Amino acid sequence: MKNTFWIKKVYQRMQIVLIIMSFSLLLVSCASVDPANIEVELKTAPPTVQTTNYTQALADLGLMTEIYNVDVVKIQSNPIGDNTGTSGSTGGEIPRDITEMIKSALNSIGGRVTFIPYDPSFMQNQMVTGYSNFDDKLIPDVIISGGITEFDRGLETRGDGTDVSAGAEFTGLPDYLPSKEIKLRYGDTGKTGLASITLDFNLLNFKTMAGIPRMSAVNSMKVSKAMGEKELGISLFGQSFGRKGSVKKVQGRHAAVRLLVELSMIQVVGKYNGLPYWRLLGDDAMPDKDVESAIRKFYFKLGDFERIFKAQEWLYLHGYELALNGQIDNATILALKQFDAGYNPASKIDDTLFVRLYCSIPIKESTLGRRNQLDRIMGQTPAVAETSAPAVQQQPQAKQAVATQTVPAAAAQTAHAAPAAVKQQQAAPAPKAAAASSAKKKSSIGKILTDEEW
Repeated sequence: MKNTFWIKKVYQRMQIVLIIMSFSLLLVSCASVDPANIEVELKTAPPTVQTTNYTQALADLGLMTEIYNVDVVKIQSNPIGDNTGTSGSTGGEIPRDITEMIKSALNSIGGRVTFIPYDPSFMQNQMVTGYSNFDDKLIPDVIISGGITEFDRGLETRGDGTDVSAGAEFTGLPDYLPSKEIKLRYGDTGKTGLASITLDFNLLNFKTMAGIPRMSAVNSMKVSKAMGEKELGISLFGQSFGRKGSVKKVQGRHAAVRLLVELSMIQVVGKYNGLPYWRLLGDDAMPDKDVESAIRKFYFKLGDFERIFKAQEWLYLHGYELALNGQIDNATILALKQFDAGYNPASKIDDTLFVRLYCSIPIKESTLGRRNQLDRIMGQTPAVAETSAPAVQQQPQAKQAVATQTVPAAAAQTAHAAPAAVKQQQAAPAPKAAAASSAKKKSSIGKILTDEEW
């Protein structure tokens, strides 16, 4: 009986020794958490160029303005900032002034978009010093106004967690131990929050200082923050130790604002020029109904002869070789069938096909090359040269039409001649100023449209 008692005692003490040895090894392996051994490593990284999802889209928009041969537009921006007042109360959680972001976005478009900065103090100081005057300064066509109009921080807050603990009590242990129990505790908690940022922009006519109908952009973006904590605690006969870690991540709200600014500038500039800008925003972007409506209204203002001319011009930009003669000839029928397998030669070019032709012109350098070929044939200065050193904004000269003897001069004013048709065509007399102005007004897409035109 005594032997059994002592064997039991020895067995319990051996258990204690094994447990202590096991946890001692665990402590050795966790020596890196010892405060005395903490080392701080500073991460270094070289400077990088700030790029976003819309960096390339901004440059492509400039290329699009040249391919579609729109008029040079001179844009200026008002000082734009946080209209909610949140930037001051939250310690800069969102930027207070986003004017420089807008300047960078507009200036990176290029093409036929000219950015004019707004800095009264700089201009006044230059005039006082006598270094400059307003004789050669560009006057804006349009002004951008707007700001950060919404910032909702607590749209949604969610939390979840796990808390598990287990323990076992031993008997027959020495009295000097503070406790007869071993405990293990594990905790894992997380919390997420969602906020929303909204930016509003409007386009104003500089001469009238009035808003241009439908020339606006309102975009919102959801930004998140999350926090996670993990805790592992062990209590060995009353002596507790363990590890605990936490991490907090906040999605960049200044970066989110920059994305909204760039997206909004693409929308405003694209809409003002009547361009299918949504093609630059990704495959899931929806077409702008206002732009499509403007193209359809332009279609219904043209006669059948002029519609064919424009369709042939756009087919040439698509890469098809054909003559711009205002007639549904074999080359035009072949090009239309290649563009749309369901095209019926017996029918005319309807407004749906007209819009598709316009909105799907390839946006690449080779297409710009074909546009420049048309411009050289028409005796027009290429778009790139016109925007390189613009003086005061002037009405562009009437385009010299190239057509066959059967093409009416008035209809030929709205068309370009393709290289393939040059040898078979002769230049028509330059139209009178009044007729040229009428033709230009008739063939404009995406200019400053009146309420009646919209």
